[in-house]
Amino acid sequence: MATTQQPATLAGVLRHDEPAHGGIGGMARREERWGYVFIAPWLLGFVLFTALPMAAALAFSFTDFDLRRPDEIAFVGLRNYERLLADRDVAQSLVTTFRFIAVTVPLNLAVGLGLAVLLTSPRVAGKALLRTLFYLPIQIPLVAATLIWLGVLNGSNGWVNQLLEFVGIRGPDWIGDASWVPVSLALIGIWGVGNMMLIFIAGLQGVPTELYDAARVDGAGAWTSFRRITLPLITPVVFYNLLISLVVSFQVFVQPWVLKNGIPDEATNLFNVNLYREAFVFNQLGYASALGWVLFVVILAVTVVLFRTSRRWVYYAGER
Repeated sequence: MATTQQPATLAGVLRHDEPAHGGIGGMARREERWGYVFIAPWLLGFVLFTALPMAAALAFSFTDFDLRRPDEIAFVGLRNYERLLADRDVAQSLVTTFRFIAVTVPLNLAVGLGLAVLLTSPRVAGKALLRTLFYLPIQIPLVAATLIWLGVLNGSNGWVNQLLEFVGIRGPDWIGDASWVPVSLALIGIWGVGNMMLIFIAGLQGVPTELYDAARVDGAGAWTSFRRITLPLITPVVFYNLLISLVVSFQVFVQPWVLKNGIPDEATNLFNVNLYREAFVFNQLGYASALGWVLFVVILAVTVVLFRTSRRWVYYAGER
């Protein structure tokens, strides 16, 4: 029996499409819920181990909290902050920290970028093995690595001074001489530059090779190509490594503490070392909490300045 097909109307089409749209919306909601399920462990860890400790430290910074008398916490208002403004150890440790950063951060960036350029060059054989060897040191625990360097930089029988003596140079007292301690800490920092090197390698591999071919046709040399092509195109990677290196350098603690066996001098009394001593040597947890929040504000201010200045020198593809 022949059937007649009803003409399609707009209302019929809309009614026909409604279940499909409802299904897509339901699927999107289900995916959103599953997304929250998958990030829930990170959110829980962030709340328990970052947000709540920061809030507790902020609250403790307004109290007189001695670890020897945990039941006698007294609210003192801004007295801890007034004390740290007049504390010479705080000013000295902050100056020492900035000196340390001025040495280590540029050196780490230069070494990491230099290794990355070397290990992406087609003229270097065994690049995969070399990348692995340069990356492996960051897998060594930091305390163990510092103890190794403590022997390497020993002023009397360390490997570095023995090599210098072999070529007729008298090596310095790397650990005992306060003027050489920042250099020693910088050398220890280079030991863990492998992660930065890999990030630089990823950035270098993203530079279009056509630009190098065009530069060679125009007669540009290796240095000109690096300065005019490579460096501008990897500035986002340079910015990322600079930012991470700055934040990590502000929080350095293990290396100076181990080098001086828990008795820091003026050259190793970084801000984080001073904070630790106030909290767990002098048991002044309220004052140490105020120092921690000052460090947070300093890092935040440096980060904001870095982001503001990045508009002038960081190049992102697709932006004017």
